[in-house]
Formats: sequence, structure tokens, C-alpha cells
Amino acid sequence: MKSIEEYVRSIPDFPEPGIIFRDVTSVLQDAEGLHMAIDLMQEKLKDVEFDVIVGPESRGFIFGVPIAYNMNKPFIPIRKKGKLPCETASITYELEYGTAEIEIHKDAVKKGQRVVVIDDLMATGGTNEAIVKLVEGLGGEVVKCVFLMELAGLEGRRRLSGYDVDSVIVYPGK
Repeated sequence: MKSIEEYVRSIPDFPEPGIIFRDVTSVLQDAEGLHMAIDLMQEKLKDVEFDVIVGPESRGFIFGVPIAYNMNKPFIPIRKKGKLPCETASITYELEYGTAEIEIHKDAVKKGQRVVVIDDLMATGGTNEAIVKLVEGLGGEVVKCVFLMELAGLEGRRRLSGYDVDSVIVYPGK
């Protein structure tokens, strides 16, 4: 049986020289790899008491929805600005190359709900920090953040200091 790391395609010098791009699509394109990824991420939640899962588009949806389904929990999408039809809360945050804005429906997270964040990758932690701020702004409590992959060299955990963060695969570099 292959390890989950064997399903991740690593592409050197993309998007620029010296960077190794960790491609999640190779995991998604293999039924065994996809199944293993979801199971391993879900395993990180076995002893966590929570009410709801949130995940950012699009890969947070890919992993968050089946985990929510398997654990009989609701899933709340975090979307790019302008994609949600009802009243939203939004946050603008810094990226390496500019800014981005994400939104959540204002009625999606109830005050006091315990929330798990699911996504495919933690790099610099900027998106994840913004998600935590959105959830907490609605009165939710982030009890855990789970990622399939983490690029430890980008120090994303620093932005999530004080939160329970767990990753299935941790790559030491960028």
C-alpha cells in the first residue's frame, strides 16, 4: 500500500526557480489517494468535539464536504467576494502578490458553535488566519484547523498561534 506522500506530485521550479509545487490534483485523480487523504484528515478529528466544518473554495470544499458528510456535521463554504447570495461577512487579507477578499454568510455560524477549518494546504497561513477571523467575528470558536499538506518553511503556523493546527503531510521547505 502506498503512503499518502506518494500520491502527491512534486513539480520542481514552479511557479519560479527554487520552489517545489506540491500538486494536490494527483491525489484527487487517484481513487485510493483521495480516499486515503479524506480518511487521514478525518482521523485528525477523532477526539475533537465540534459542531460544524468550514472550508474555503475550492479545495476546502473537496475535502471538507466528505468529512462533514462522514461525521454527520454541516459544511459551511467560505467563498471569494461576490459568490454568496445572502448577506455576508467579509475580510480582506494580504497575499504574497496582493490582496484577496473572502466571505461567509452572516447566518452560517451561530454564536458559540465549535468550528473546524478544513483545507488542502497551509502555506503562509494568510487565508487560514482570515477564515479564523471571519468565524470568530460571527461568534464561533475555532477548535481545530486540519490540512492535507503544510509547507512548514513558510511558517503559516505562526499566524495560527494559539490554535490547534494539524497537517497530514508536513514538508520542511517552501
